[in-house]
Amino acid sequence: MNQMSRRQFLRVTGATIAGSSIAALGFAPATALAEVRQYKLARTTETRNTCPYCSVGCGILMYGLGDGAKNAAASIIHIEGDADHPVNRGTLCPKGASLIDFIHSPNRLKEPEYREPGGTEWKKISWDDALDRIAKLMKADRDANFIEKNEQGQTVNRWLTTGFLAASAASNEVGYLTHKTVRSLGMLAFDNQARV
Repeated sequence: MNQMSRRQFLRVTGATIAGSSIAALGFAPATALAEVRQYKLARTTETRNTCPYCSVGCGILMYGLGDGAKNAAASIIHIEGDADHPVNRGTLCPKGASLIDFIHSPNRLKEPEYREPGGTEWKKISWDDALDRIAKLMKADRDANFIEKNEQGQTVNRWLTTGFLAASAASNEVGYLTHKTVRSLGMLAFDNQARV
């Protein structure tokens, strides 16, 4: 008769206890293996976008879940790198990979806020009001400080009191149009966030 070693005894009893515990909990391997798991992005809407963090401008795919009903807001449930994007080819850095937390943060601003000069509180304003205010202030500053001719009488068309910082995550085409627009206003102080 063969003697069972201590190690063999522990293996046999451990396997027996584990098997009986799983069976007692109702685990049926045939049923579990036959069930098809639902793909989590099956009913989502895919939207291409650009990561907002740095000047690299990586492409991202955002997946929103929602049926588009009038009173229901879609919610972004997954974000991943865009494999077709020429900049990152599907990869994301740790900040880009954590964009889902950025989007769902309770501290994220979703509308413009304005604090009056000398005020202590920020007030929420609409996007139309914010853009109108920016346009009025830019026009007032340009009208007051525009230099049409220099001391020698040469036409220079300069606006030196306001500058513009462009978005680094924009495409080359958007950057070109931004540059043309800013220069057509006469601004000389123009830079891109990619260099900041």
